[in-house]
Amino acid sequence: MNLFEVSKELTNRLTGIFTLDKQGRRPVFGGSEKFQTDPNWRDNILFYEYFHGDNGAGLGASHQTGWTGVIAKLIQLYGIIDPQKALEHGKQVAFTEGRNFNQ
Repeated sequence: MNLFEVSKELTNRLTGIFTLDKQGRRPVFGGSEKFQTDPNWRDNILFYEYFHGDNGAGLGASHQTGWTGVIAKLIQLYGIIDPQKALEHGKQVAFTEGRNFNQ
């Protein structure tokens, strides 16, 4: 794997904590049935302070906007770039608003 592929794999693993699995459940919600199944709550993602190492359940404070907030940026970033665009445009791809690098 090259460095881009490694970073993409790490992003996929982090994102997997918050996305629906094959059973339609989000690891971040652990065993909380209200968050897992209630249509009024299941799509309201909480960003926790830290996570259970085995199952990804969110632990600690759920109002954190620190390191877990970077996951939203990673989802956006890997949605608009590929390795070639990253090489062509460098770090500005990640931090320039309003530019379309898909062309």
